Formats: sequence, C-alpha cells, structure tokens
Amino acid sequence: MNSNEHDAKWVSQFLASRRSTRDFLPTPVPQGILDQILTDSLTAPSWSNTRPFKVAIATGDVRDRISNEFLSRWGVLSKIMRKGVKNKLRLLYSRYGLPTSNRTIVKPYVAELRPRAQRVGKELYELFGVKRGDREARDKQWGKNYAFFGAPVELFIYIHKSLHVYAASDAGLMMQNLMLSAHAHGLGTCAQGAVNIWDDAIRKEFDISKDYRLLCGLAIGYPSDSPVNQFQANRISTDEMIVRPKRDE
Repeated sequence: MNSNEHDAKWVSQFLASRRSTRDFLPTPVPQGILDQILTDSLTAPSWSNTRPFKVAIATGDVRDRISNEFLSRWGVLSKIMRKGVKNKLRLLYSRYGLPTSNRTIVKPYVAELRPRAQRVGKELYELFGVKRGDREARDKQWGKNYAFFGAPVELFIYIHKSLHVYAASDAGLMMQNLMLSAHAHGLGTCAQGAVNIWDDAIRKEFDISKDYRLLCGLAIGYPSDSPVNQFQANRISTDEMIVRPKRDE
C-alpha cells in the first residue's frame, strides 16, 4: 500500500468513526481549540464565496439562560400536548411554549423519509430505556436537547434569508468541517434541529440581524463514557442515494 492509499484509508476510517454525542462532560472547551475548529470550518467551499451564515456561541451564563428558558417552554409545551383539547386551546391562548421560529420540526415526516426517522428514534429510545407509548418518558428524554445534552458550548447557526437553500447548503458544509475538526481534537458534537423552535430566546442574548434566520444548533464538548455516545445510526446504501438514468446509454 502506497502513502496515498494509506492516507485515503485513514480518512475513510476517521469519517466513519464520528458519532453524534448525546451525553457530554461539563469540562470546559479551551478557547484556543474552539477558535481552531471555527477557523477550520471556514475552509469549506461557499456559494460565490458569500459565506451566508453567522454563528452565535453560547457558553457560561448565556448558555445557561438560554437552556433554562428552553427547558421551561418545553415543560409547558410537552405537558399540554399530552393532555386534552382544552389544554391545547389554553396553550394557543397563552402562546407560551409555542414555536416562535420554525414549526417544521413539529410536523410529521413525509412517507419516503419517515421510516428512517422512525428507525433511529426506536433504536435510540430503546437504548435510553424508554418504552413504546411512554410519552412522558419520551418527552423527558427529548427535553435533554434543550439542556444541550450537558455540552458546555452551544452554537446557534444562522443563515441569510436571501440565499434560501444555498445558504443552508453553505452552512451544512461549514458545519461538517467544524464537526470533523472537533472530532480530531477529541471533542464530540451533535447537530440539533430541535433547538430551531424558539429563536426569540436566542435573540434576547445576541444581536442578530433580522436578515438571518435560525437553522439549527450544534452542541460541542467532551463526550462522556455513556453507551449512547457509541450509537451509530443506520446509513442508507449508495444505491438508495444515487439517481439512475431513465435509460442506459
């Protein structure tokens, strides 16, 4: 095996070794390492080099205030959604806990994508010991998203409204670089669509232009030794990804 083949094999193994971390240690992330992985993230390609994203970095008291507000709202929302129509009407009246930015995450997945989401959800909840039909336990586990799984750093990724899907594409490329750099530094990460629900709580802490919309969060920190951090979601095959020509040439 020549050096190029060795390097290529190492890269493939490194990529395959990354996991989403869902249980973090409280150990602070050194500022120097955080700066480096943010720098590495910007080596990703970008649409006409526009870099149409902003990153709000929540640590310390800011992180805790946002997390506490999220947990408070989730506590109200999850409890009411488990109960009857009257309680749901009360929620609509008070509006506290209702999504203020993105309602997509509370909608069901389309039929083509639903089985993949259902499979990973089933496997994760089984790992957590949450029984099927136990909505209270499920909601409690979901609520850990809003504690950022204990991560000491939470990034909130914003994209420029003018570029629509292209801004999201650029942000995804940037985030992948960031997560791989973090992995190389011994850190864990977890991209979190779940936090894209109460943008106003984040804007209360950061001066963010109205030209930008919240895309997702990204938890960063040192992984604990919890078994959940070794969980690997099922990957689709390349055959499922590739679109074939309508007819062979």
